[in-house]
Amino acid sequence: MQPGEVFSTPSPSRPLSPVGAAAPLHWWGTVLYPALLVALFLGLQLLLGWAGVPPAQQAAWAALPALAALLLSLPWRLRRTWGEVHPWKRLGLLPSGEQASGTEAAAKVLLALLRGLLKAVLLLAALTVPLLLLGHARWRGDLSTPDLWNAIALVLGVGFAEELVFRGWLMGELALLAGPRRALSFQACIFALVHPWYRLFDKGDLLHGLVAVLGLIVGLILLGTVLGMQRRADGGLLWGAIGLHGGLVGGWFALQKGLLEISPNAPAWLIGPGAGGSANPIGGVIGLGALLLLLAIRRRQAVRAA
Repeated sequence: MQPGEVFSTPSPSRPLSPVGAAAPLHWWGTVLYPALLVALFLGLQLLLGWAGVPPAQQAAWAALPALAALLLSLPWRLRRTWGEVHPWKRLGLLPSGEQASGTEAAAKVLLALLRGLLKAVLLLAALTVPLLLLGHARWRGDLSTPDLWNAIALVLGVGFAEELVFRGWLMGELALLAGPRRALSFQACIFALVHPWYRLFDKGDLLHGLVAVLGLIVGLILLGTVLGMQRRADGGLLWGAIGLHGGLVGGWFALQKGLLEISPNAPAWLIGPGAGGSANPIGGVIGLGALLLLLAIRRRQAVRAA
């Protein structure tokens, strides 16, 4: 195992759940478990629609019980199929050091979160500055209080939920099934494919649509890889990846909603697929370049640590 790789395959010496030996881990269970959570989320949205809840609010209301189901079921699954007696430590929400006090543990979590948020700010700056210099955007610096709270909710909500699922549970489970190296690549590909990239298909211009989709998928794979390596660099702690992921989502939302006015004529190849303020920077040249640079830095650090 390479330095920084915190996941291990099952071994006879690994502690098992107090209720007995771990159940066998199978690929079908890895697929079925998130599928059931997604089905719960979609089912709740359907029920809310029947109850007359406005479509714009359905996802937010359905997300709360779905997240609760995730938090309740994950410890059970880790005890049942991984044989893990400390599921929250294994998922990276708590430091793994047995001797760390509550204050020390909180400090580690906070520092990792702040490092992730700082990297998100730097990546967003790397996107914003060229747009301003090239005349494709204008700084407004105007963000309403509701939009500010929405941005904060995205930082905490999307960052926490998606990282817990992908870099917490999925990458750990794939490591048990296929090994740590493959797990890093597999989770990044799955992370990219489950996002709604298909909405970029343009029936009127198939070539343009394919280029946009390809750029977004490549960008999401790079982002998933960067986030996975961030967790490994943090010794298995998940909060750095949460800060980085949530900071990018919430920060871009804040930029779109008032901090930045993006020209509708800004080229998609530069800013990312989508029109003007709805563009996704992950799929543009600037976003791809920034992620590649961050990935190269992370790999160089990993080589030095080895």
